[in-house]
Amino acid sequence: MPQYKSEFSFSNKAMRMLWGITWLLLFRPSPRPLFIWRNFILKIFGAKIDAGARVYPSARIWAPWNLTIKTNSVLGDRVDCYNVGSITIGENSIVSQDSVLCSATHDYNLPEFPLIIRPIELKENVWVASHAFISPGVTLQAGTVIGAKSLVIKNTEEWTVYGGNPAKPIKPRKRF
Repeated sequence: MPQYKSEFSFSNKAMRMLWGITWLLLFRPSPRPLFIWRNFILKIFGAKIDAGARVYPSARIWAPWNLTIKTNSVLGDRVDCYNVGSITIGENSIVSQDSVLCSATHDYNLPEFPLIIRPIELKENVWVASHAFISPGVTLQAGTVIGAKSLVIKNTEEWTVYGGNPAKPIKPRKRF
């Protein structure tokens, strides 16, 4: 059953505005190696970030309070993390440059065009290659690799390489 969201509260809008200002003035201009600084800022806004997580300064995060990043994981350059719903990135996972994680869509079958929120989860040892798009409600199972410029609209199988539009299984990935 989809979770509809008709509008956002005043406090949600105010927090997003405050986050946008903070992102612009303190997060985005920070030097690339200052991962600890950016993690600190994200934690102030409610993100759950483990030690060793790396978020690059050009990553765009819509709502830090809906973001969880586990140990040794990466949000690369210019990743668009549209986390209206929760987005969880498991241990040792990488989301490469210019990829999109999108946890919301619209119900186009209703005249109100309501927002539908569905969480995204990346399990451990996942790699989302450059320019990939991960759709609302998708879970990328452990060891999944998503090829560059792929569109993922369904959950994946463990330790499998996917590619294409829409993404389909290509081959198994060697377990380590």
